[in-house]
Amino acid sequence: MKRGLLLATLWLLLVLTMSDGLSVARPHNPHGETRRVKKRRDGHGHGRARAGRAKPLKIRHIPGPSIPVEPVLGDTVFLESYKNLQEQHSSYNVLPVPSDPGKSDTPLTPEEIQRILWREEEEHYEEEERLRKKDEAKKRKRQEKKEKEERQRRIAEERRRKEEEDRRKKEAAQEEAWQREKKLREELLAAEEEEEVWLRGDVFQMPPKEEEEPEEPDLLLAPIPRPPVAEDELKEKDTEEEEDVGKEEKEEVVVKRGGLPPGCELSDVTVTCDHAKLTYFPPLYMPELKSLSLEGNNISSIPAEAFNGIPSLEWINLKKNKLTSAGIDSRSFKGLKMLKRLYLDGNLLEVIPSNLPPSLQELKINENRLQKIYGNSFHGLNSLVILELEANLLSEANVDPKAFVPLVELSYLRLGGNFFRSIPQGLPTLLLELYMENNRIEEIPEGVFNYTKNLNLVSLRHNRLEETRMAPMAWIDHRNLESIDLSYNKLYLVPSYLPKSLIHLVLVGNNIERIPGFVFAHMDPGIEYVYLSYNKLDGEGIEPESFFGSYHSMVELCLDHNQLMNVPSGINEMTNIHFLRLNNNKIRSIPEESICDPEQNGDSTLVALRLENNLIDGKNISPRAFSCVRSSSSVVLKPQMTK
Repeated sequence: MKRGLLLATLWLLLVLTMSDGLSVARPHNPHGETRRVKKRRDGHGHGRARAGRAKPLKIRHIPGPSIPVEPVLGDTVFLESYKNLQEQHSSYNVLPVPSDPGKSDTPLTPEEIQRILWREEEEHYEEEERLRKKDEAKKRKRQEKKEKEERQRRIAEERRRKEEEDRRKKEAAQEEAWQREKKLREELLAAEEEEEVWLRGDVFQMPPKEEEEPEEPDLLLAPIPRPPVAEDELKEKDTEEEEDVGKEEKEEVVVKRGGLPPGCELSDVTVTCDHAKLTYFPPLYMPELKSLSLEGNNISSIPAEAFNGIPSLEWINLKKNKLTSAGIDSRSFKGLKMLKRLYLDGNLLEVIPSNLPPSLQELKINENRLQKIYGNSFHGLNSLVILELEANLLSEANVDPKAFVPLVELSYLRLGGNFFRSIPQGLPTLLLELYMENNRIEEIPEGVFNYTKNLNLVSLRHNRLEETRMAPMAWIDHRNLESIDLSYNKLYLVPSYLPKSLIHLVLVGNNIERIPGFVFAHMDPGIEYVYLSYNKLDGEGIEPESFFGSYHSMVELCLDHNQLMNVPSGINEMTNIHFLRLNNNKIRSIPEESICDPEQNGDSTLVALRLENNLIDGKNISPRAFSCVRSSSSVVLKPQMTK
């Protein structure tokens, strides 16, 4: 034991002597170690490139034990030197000196040192390989991102191209649908003739214009007497042989008839000169005359004060003449203080005639060439109730937004057959019914009906509306809007955000494939008439919640001429339904609870049920399927289509 201690002491003295000799041979730099440590901490030490990449390590040999060093006594100095040697080892590959002087430690051989250097070099190469792989991964991600963006761009272009093709196909289909409309309407009208009670709630069924007679009594105006059949020519008799009373009456008739042009007829207070081949406005002097009809002539002008001899006129019919705006004098209608109805359909007018009588209540200028409506076109017509301007050349661009301001009493406005792409601005505040069929309307902007709070009916048949172009807040808050006709548009589903007060909804002849759930749920008191004939509804297009909110209000439901495979769910819960159309579909069976609810008590409400032209086999009809129908004769099942 003593011998071992002696050897350790001698070895320690030898080491101290070597370190002292090293300090004598080279000046001591107390700050060198700090700088090396700082360099290494900052990433600029040996074994690391300036740009963060690893570079080959510099090999530094350890001085051998034969180098003399100055001996230094004390454990504190030795420990400090040992710490410095450890820090140097991490950068200079210097082997540490054992801190325990009593414990012997054999120095490393050159082979061991070489193995340590190789190991560090391998670690260095591994680090370089890791960095290289990391760079490659980043490049690969960037490339993948670029390829993904390119794929998305190609997909977007393909989608746009497909949408354009679909749009062209839809337009072609719409054109074809317009050609078929007359035939389809005839079929519907024929079906209605067979069953008079059908579609009683369709408020949009208007009589054809050709059936309209100008002498027909109007609800707002006093009835006008119809002219009688032409009388036989009066036979000349000896006036001296007749009674005095008969003589006076006959003379009065002869005088009146003698003042009329050929082809005109007089009856009480009505003069009718229809299709009399007149080329001028006839001068008349009949102060008591109330109605004058000059339809179907060749009259091209109306001179100033043309009506001075007939100041009591209440109705003038000038349809189907050749009147032009330049041919109507600004003083033509002067003095007509009782005129209520003026018909100018089928002429060549380009602007609204000026200085019309303030007493006018109905004005019709359909089928003309109106190209502009100025701000003062209706100046002074504050009694006008009905205005018809259909089949002209009008659009939202040539109608002044202030044009309708003077029409404070206007209730009915017809603008169909023009070139409107949107609802015109400045509609009259008291308007009740708006008809804009056969235009090019593509959108319903928000706020267009803000000032028409009394609006009750809107007809937008034969336009280009899509559900995405209808503003959600356009009419949802209207409390008086009860009837909307959106037939023959470009709808693919039943529009949401319909008015809360809606009762009649007509969507015939669209491309509707789906009825969204709860689309009728917000309506109060509830929708009653829904017409979805001639669409593309199938079994998947009607959800269980599609008719939610209408179970106690629905009266008429038309789903005919679709692609339904089954009776839609929810119909058996409609407790007030009277008329149901499911004909011309692909229905194969009628389960017991599909139309009628077996648990429902009370009187039957279903008056008529149409199921013909389906694929129904009589064996697939439940015996109680029609228990809620009032009469079995009200169920139409024949004919059925073959498979």
